Amino acid sequence: MALSLSKVEERAPALVSLYKSAGESVRRYGIEGQRVAVYLVLDYSGSMKPYYANGTVQALADRVLGLSAHLDDDGRVPVVFFSTGIDCETDIELADHQGRIDRIVAGLGHMGKTSYHLAMDAVIDHYLDSGTTAPALVVFQTDGGPINKLAAERYVCKAARLPLFWQFVGFGDPGSRQFEFLRRLDELAVPARRPVDNSGFFHAGQDPRRLPDAELYDRLVADFPAWLAAARAQGIVRG
Repeated sequence: MALSLSKVEERAPALVSLYKSAGESVRRYGIEGQRVAVYLVLDYSGSMKPYYANGTVQALADRVLGLSAHLDDDGRVPVVFFSTGIDCETDIELADHQGRIDRIVAGLGHMGKTSYHLAMDAVIDHYLDSGTTAPALVVFQTDGGPINKLAAERYVCKAARLPLFWQFVGFGDPGSRQFEFLRRLDELAVPARRPVDNSGFFHAGQDPRRLPDAELYDRLVADFPAWLAAARAQGIVRG
């Protein structure tokens, strides 16, 4: 299931330290050997411009690739860029990771607003079309709340019947009221609103590159095992 250290050294030597750090978190949280489809969703709204310009988004993509190498063996992560609509659906992969975000963004148009539900819909479609039976960890990055809160909440509840766990990651001012929706989303009632708790949220700070790799990986996977157990108990995840 996981890619070996030697494969990572061969295909992406610059990511070896990230791969090692991710492995420690995977082992610590008891998901070593568990096959997981990893997705990355990236906010392409106007306020994200500095994070693309200074390499923060590329750094997150590299870190997610380092984690994915422990959970899947294809060396690639499907990525959805979203703003008012879906800006791009593509992949990032180990062998071609350096500067990949800049190359993708160079072909994108105007940076819009934040429509969470459209990005969630794109991930759901990709997952269902892929034919995989593995559970999925969706790293969903944003620097603000959605323009349509009701639609976003509805999608989280609807997606709770699928083997998808949404790990929201906030960029920016931790005190911003923009993130009140995500904190509330994290606490949506089970089972009144959704059969299992299928989402988590943490804030990566004003400069997410300064968040230590070990801490980032712990936060990315910390809520996943409890969801996996609950989803198995409900028959949402099989095997």
